[in-house]
Order: sequence, then structure tokens, then C-alpha cells
Amino acid sequence: MTLNDSRILVVGAGLMGAGIAQVAAQAGHAVQLYDSRAGAAEAAKAKLAQTLDGLVAKGRLTADAAAATLARITPVDAPAPAELAIEAIVENLDLKRALFAELEALLPPEAVIATNTSSISVTALARGMQKPERLVGMHFFNPVPLMKLVEVVSGLGTAPEVAQAVFDLATRWGKTAVHARSTPGFIVNRIARPYYAEALMLLQDRAAAPELIDACLRAAGFRMGPCELMDLIGHDTNFAVTNSVFAANFFDRRFTPSLVQQELVDAGFLGRKSGRGFYRYPDGAPALPAVNLPRPAAAQIVVHGRGPAAERFAAALPEAVRELDGDWIGLSVDGRQLRLTDGRRAAELARGAAVFDLPLAASGDIAYAGDAATASWLTLLGLTPRAVADVPGLIVARTIAMLINEAADAVQQGVCDEAGADAAMKLGVNYPAGPFEWLARWDRRAVVALLDRLDQHHRGERYRVSPYLK
Repeated sequence: MTLNDSRILVVGAGLMGAGIAQVAAQAGHAVQLYDSRAGAAEAAKAKLAQTLDGLVAKGRLTADAAAATLARITPVDAPAPAELAIEAIVENLDLKRALFAELEALLPPEAVIATNTSSISVTALARGMQKPERLVGMHFFNPVPLMKLVEVVSGLGTAPEVAQAVFDLATRWGKTAVHARSTPGFIVNRIARPYYAEALMLLQDRAAAPELIDACLRAAGFRMGPCELMDLIGHDTNFAVTNSVFAANFFDRRFTPSLVQQELVDAGFLGRKSGRGFYRYPDGAPALPAVNLPRPAAAQIVVHGRGPAAERFAAALPEAVRELDGDWIGLSVDGRQLRLTDGRRAAELARGAAVFDLPLAASGDIAYAGDAATASWLTLLGLTPRAVADVPGLIVARTIAMLINEAADAVQQGVCDEAGADAAMKLGVNYPAGPFEWLARWDRRAVVALLDRLDQHHRGERYRVSPYLK
């Protein structure tokens, strides 16, 4: 089965529908653009013309290619038959089901119907269809022309050949397609939940200020910290998605919404769109204060353990003694320990100890807890130590561990494979690495140990370890 030369009907001329129409037309397809709102399809094409003119002016597209793309898009008052219909209307189960009934009456029996839903079960959407096997999720990300990822989501009734045909078509359009099973959140919206949830838990525990959490995660390679990202998305939207995923998973405690975010929503502090969220706008996050931690003199320095952090210390301290065996990574400086976090708090270790966060970057801010003089040795790595409360896993390590754990559960449950999880998170939300790429650079046993210690500290289902990791 192939859709390479198919006529395409896009239903819904909003931001997503117009973007899908543009991508399909640029790939050479004849596209009907339909919207139930009078004049919406024509307005969408007119706006697209302006966008394409801008690309031509910047030299990113030729005038002929822009004209050909526009010529292939036809706004219609009533849709005509096509080989592929892509639905991009509002996220409402009943409205989408009603539309699919109309499309089945219009389209030929072999036509494929794709839904751009980001959150509704494809299995549930197919209920009541005459041919549920031809419905498949084709979840694009915004802005459609720029974002490379497409989640191809199979419901319980979706025919494998239909999912593969849509997968192949998305690839032909220059997208990176990943197969997903229809479970709450699909791949991206599910695996991404801990990025927000761990920041909110740290705030609830008063472990660090929002600007410090953001700075440490940006230093780890994320384009935006979780607090500024939630401000950008809108706390009402982010909170609603969290509640939806929580309910759809039968109130699994891993997805419990945050009281911190609920309070922001209750106050109307929704982020950028309201002028205030975690930060006030247009100013945004306040600057972090300068750090001045003078390193004390030391008579004996030992580099402990193996791995990237130990090798960085060894390179910065060629005179140090190496201790390759043992159960921890870091430095001992005249007997005082500076340990890479393994989930144990500094207070559980030797007197004068400090624990530091997972160092994923060559420079930037890094969280530590415990003795400041001991933590000052982190500056040898080119990092700026930032004190936080003595909580298990600090900031980056616990966030990465939870992202890995959620991805592992997704693979365990057949939602996607490891490669699909990595591609989805890098291309769908611009993560600096995929969860299984992080796992390969870290250590499975260390991730499990950290999660177990978080679980022991918090007591509940939130930090239970995925069977796939075990």
C-alpha cells in the first residue's frame, strides 16, 4: 500500500491544518483545504502566501517553488473524495467521531483517514467507524513545516499496512516518523512529563528557586528550563494535559499533578500570556547571583571511581591519586568527600561531604548540596557550583533518571522502541539527547540505585523503577 501520489484532504484550516497542507503541497500533492468556518480555508491560504513570500525573500525557497506550492492547495466549501484525509480540528472526541462518519461516507473504501490528535486515543476515535482499520494517528508538531517529528499512532484496530503507508509518506515529506501505540500521551507527551514534574516537586520541597532549576537544566543542554517552558506553554494548558494523562492512566501516582502548578492556575498566573507565572514578564527570570567559592589548599587529593566525571577530575588534577575501585565517583580532599549524586543526601555521608549533580556540560551551573568549601572543587571542571537543599538526586540527575525511567516503561509496554523514543524526544521537544542515549552514557545500575533512593525518600509509586530497567 502506498500513498505517495495520493490526493489529500486536510480538514481544519487552523495553524496545524495549514501547516500540514503546506508540507503536503511542497511534496507535490494536490491538497484540498476545508474548514467548517466560512472563509477560514481562504484566509489560511492567503496567510500561507505571505509566509512563502517571506521564505523567497530570505532565499530559502525559489519563487517558482512557492507559486507551485500555492497552486496545489485548493480551499473548498465542500470536500471531494481523496485517497488520504488528515483531520486537524479541535481536540474533542465527539466532534472528531462525527467528522470520521462523514468522511467514511465521502471517501472511497480504500482511503486512509489520519488524525492529528495529540492526546485522544486513536482506538477510542475509531469506535463506531465502518472500517476502523483505516484510521491512524499522524501527529505533527508545531510549527509543522519546521518540526521534523511525526508520531504514527496505531489504535487497536489500525491495520499495520495503513500505519506503514503513513510512516512511509511522512518520511517522503522529509519528516522523521516513529511508530507509536495508542496509549495516553503517545511518546513525546508521555515521556516528557517528568521534565515538568521533577521541577514542580523540587519547588514543592523548597529545594531551589525556579531560576536556579532552569539554569542547571539549560547547562545540561536543554534549550529551556522547565519553569520557563511551562510559563511559555501556559500553566492552564500544561496543568490540563497533566490532569488528562493522570486520569487516562487510572490515576497512576507517577503522573500526579502538582499543587504548586494548581495554585498558579488558581491565581491566574498562567505565564507569558498573563504577564506572570514563575516569572514576571517581559523581564523573565532574574539573573543568578555571582558565585565566589575559594578553594582551600589541600595536602592529599584522590580521584575516585570511573566514568566521565572521574576522568574530568583526573584531567584537571594530574597530581591526584586515582582510586578506580569503590562504590562512588568524585574527589576526596584531605578526607572530605565530593561525590557525584547517587541519590544519597550529603547528610547521610561523611562529615564535611558534598554531593554534586550530573555534569553533562563542559561549563555552566551545577547544583550541589553539603559543604560549600568541598563543593568549591567543582570549579576545576569549569562549572559554577550552585547550592540547593540536600534532596536526593539534586536537579539534573533526578530529572534525567526519571525521563529514562518513563521511556523504559514506554518500551516495556510496547508504546515504541528505544530508537523511536530517542528520535521522538530529540525531534519533538528538542532534547539534547534521547533517554536511551543518556542511559548509554550513564550506567543502568546507577540510574536504578538513584531511583530506588528517591523512592525510599518519598515513599510512593512516583519513583518506582521500570521493569525494563531492572
